[in-house]
Amino acid sequence: MMQDYLLGIDIGTYESKGVITDRAGNVVNVQVCPHELSIPQQGWAEHDVEGVWWRDFVTLTQRLLQASGVAPTQIRAVGCSAIGPCLLPVDTACRPLRAGGILYGIDTRAVAEIAELEVQRGRDAIFEQTGAMLSAQSIGPKLLWLKHNEPEIYARAHKFVTSTSFLVARLTGRYRIDHLTASFWIPGYDFHQQQWNADACASIVEIERLPEIGWSSDVAGTVTAEAARATGLAEGTPVVIGSTDAAAEALSVGVTSPGQMMLMYGSTVFMILVVEKPTVDERLWGAPYLFPNTYQLAAGMATSGALTRWFRDKLAPDLVNAEGAAGANAYSELTQAAAAVPTGSAGLLVLPYFSGERTPINDPQARGLFFGLTLAHSRAHMFRAVLEGIGYGVAHHFRVMEEIGAMPREVVAVGGGTKSPLWLQVVSDISGRPQQVPGVTLGASYGDAFLAGLGVGLFDSYHAIDQWRKDVRTVSPSLENTARYAPYLELYLELYRRNRELMHQLDTLSKQA
Repeated sequence: MMQDYLLGIDIGTYESKGVITDRAGNVVNVQVCPHELSIPQQGWAEHDVEGVWWRDFVTLTQRLLQASGVAPTQIRAVGCSAIGPCLLPVDTACRPLRAGGILYGIDTRAVAEIAELEVQRGRDAIFEQTGAMLSAQSIGPKLLWLKHNEPEIYARAHKFVTSTSFLVARLTGRYRIDHLTASFWIPGYDFHQQQWNADACASIVEIERLPEIGWSSDVAGTVTAEAARATGLAEGTPVVIGSTDAAAEALSVGVTSPGQMMLMYGSTVFMILVVEKPTVDERLWGAPYLFPNTYQLAAGMATSGALTRWFRDKLAPDLVNAEGAAGANAYSELTQAAAAVPTGSAGLLVLPYFSGERTPINDPQARGLFFGLTLAHSRAHMFRAVLEGIGYGVAHHFRVMEEIGAMPREVVAVGGGTKSPLWLQVVSDISGRPQQVPGVTLGASYGDAFLAGLGVGLFDSYHAIDQWRKDVRTVSPSLENTARYAPYLELYLELYRRNRELMHQLDTLSKQA
């Protein structure tokens, strides 16, 4: 009997990853493709669609098949995810009509359109219909921005897709989107009816130009002859609808039951808390989860890993150059130095709002801040303060969840940041919450492979992912350090409240220059 294998591909902010597994979750082969994030101007964030999204998918698939020795006909199904939600206009052949796909909440170009939609439809009405407030994470304002600023492209577009639905369409010729991702197309998605809302979409786009909504493990279609030639996959291989990278990553570590929460340390911090029933709060994002009758509260900070990367590249180029000359890893050097710095970074606080901020303040005009610098502070103090600033941001989210009666009973940490014991410990110490860290954290591509298998009936239930979760360890908070951090957390929260208006004024001035 021929062995069954599953293929999962995830397109991330700075790298893409692919994996082939067997049906028991054993990893056959893993491949990674680094790529660049484009910042065409302040407030914009884009990916080269052909050069990143599609090229990475094709490259990873070809490498995986070659390195594993798995025959294309042995791949039972394909699952994919990507950074999301994003926006891309395509023509009738699914060719991008602009080189850059407009990215998620780190792209803050649509501030004016957010205000326009709030006036047009009303903030309360939008929240009531969608379960979330408009923010830089919302696709509706970005689509309206495209309509206002690139009207020819808008008019020519056959469909408006996100990153994952673009990949699925390229593979199958069918335009599909999952409910979770669709819920971020605020104000066009109806959270209660779980469908596009014709009235809300009317002033922005026609519904027929949007992908058809389904569940993440639904089979969207099969690999076309053209896609088979490009990727090396067998024509006719089933492809599931998939989801965002964060949701696929949550699934990959078994976050499926109410009370479980994924805390993803990626280019951004992203959190998904599974809840028993639809739950909304204007500071967070209420949405359907991956499967029918499942719900989530989602949250996301704008910069975390992107901020540590900025710090490394801009403030530690000597370490980057040394690493390039076969020296020590630059992040490891920074972390080792920061570990020797006392709790609280000797009175230095960072607001990590270096690309605005998503939840819980939902403020695209927020600005990053180092507060309390003295001549006694070093680069090590500043790097630790960056890690602590992200930790305060995570703790802020836990406080909001506690206020609305939705505290997680289990926090599962995933993502590249889990490679840093210091960062994990800092977050647990500040928040006072333990974190479970699975030994195998391949990320979203691993969850994509499971979704693919679920879609073609290899598993009886989505809870079968529990059998793929192995070697879990616990990072426990130091209660002594939690007490030390408590007053710093209050100062962190007050810093934003007192400086919000100044941040907005500075943001406006900078855009006039």
